[in-house]
Amino acid sequence: MEIINFTPISSLIGGGLIGLAAALLLVAKGRIAGISGIAGGIIYPESKGDMAWRIAFVAGLILGGLIYQWSNIGVGVEHIQAMASTPTLIVAGLLVGIGTQIGTGCTSGHGICGLARRSPRSLVATLSFMGSALVTVFIVRHLVGG
Repeated sequence: MEIINFTPISSLIGGGLIGLAAALLLVAKGRIAGISGIAGGIIYPESKGDMAWRIAFVAGLILGGLIYQWSNIGVGVEHIQAMASTPTLIVAGLLVGIGTQIGTGCTSGHGICGLARRSPRSLVATLSFMGSALVTVFIVRHLVGG
C-alpha cells in the first residue's frame, strides 16, 4: 500500500483544532461536540435558544473547509473526488444517519468526546462502528471487488 498525500503537520493541527473546539464547546455550553446531535438539533430543535450555536458550529465546519481550500494552505493536496456513484453515496449517507440514531451518537460524539471522558458506552460504540467499517471495507474491496 502506498500512502499518497501524507500530511502529518496539517493533520496534527486539524486534530488539535478538533480537540480544542470540542473542549471549548463542553466548557462554554456544557454540550458534547457530536455532529449528528448538533445537526439533529437544527432539524428537530429542542428549544429556540439552542439554535444559534448549532448553526454557528455547522457553519464553522463548512467555512473552515472552504477557507483551508481557498487559502492554499493545502498546496499539494489533490482535489478529493468520491470513488462511488451518487446513489451509492446517498445510500451510504442514509445508513450512517440510521447508525447514528441507533448508536445515539456519531464518531465525533463517541470517538472523540466520549472516549476523552472515559465513557464505557462510547468505547463500545466506537469499537462497534470501527469494527463495522473494517468489515465493510474488507467485503467491498476483497469479496465484491469494488
